[in-house]
Formats: sequence, C-alpha cells, structure tokens
Amino acid sequence: MSSPCQSCGACCATFRVSFHRSQLDSEPGGYVPEALADEETSSTCRMRGTDRSAPRCVALVGKIGEAVKCGIYEYRPDPCREFAAHGIYGIQNEACNQARARHGLPRLAD
Repeated sequence: MSSPCQSCGACCATFRVSFHRSQLDSEPGGYVPEALADEETSSTCRMRGTDRSAPRCVALVGKIGEAVKCGIYEYRPDPCREFAAHGIYGIQNEACNQARARHGLPRLAD
C-alpha cells in the first residue's frame, strides 16, 4: 500500500518550511541542497518557494492531488521529515487535513 502523501503533496504547497542552517549541504554534516534554500535569519533558512502567497516548495515534483514526490527526499530538511499524514500514535494530523482542504482534497480517514 502506498502512502497517501504520494498522491497528495498539499503540505508542500501550503506551509513555510524553515530549518536551521546547519542542515544545509554547505555546512559540515548538512544535507539540504543550499541552492534550494533561502536565508531567513542568520541561523535559519527556508525551502525556496514556501514563503510565497501561493506557496509551493521547489523540490515538489508532480501534480498536487494526483501524483507527487519530493525531488530531494533523502536530503529534505527536518520539518519535512517530521510532518506526516498520520501523526503520533497513528492519530490524524490536523495540519495535513487543513492543507488538503486548501487544495480541494478530502480529509483522510481516521
């Protein structure tokens, strides 16, 4: 069974993705491609495209609600790694459903 995330992508086109600059591949031990990030403050960056009025992460590939994937999945920042359709203990993530609603997608079943 595939993840509902592979046919959704709404979170990648709804939320600002901010993370500590130590995660950039230009920093020792970092992994997020620096070319895909914008500086926010002296210590934080954000994924390019996520701060627009119609946000969409530059790493998102595909059509929202049909078939999507993260173009840098192995190198995505911590906020992306921590976000899931089913949050802690399998309980529905309300932020996921809010993002889905913003894009006209139905709620995921509990």
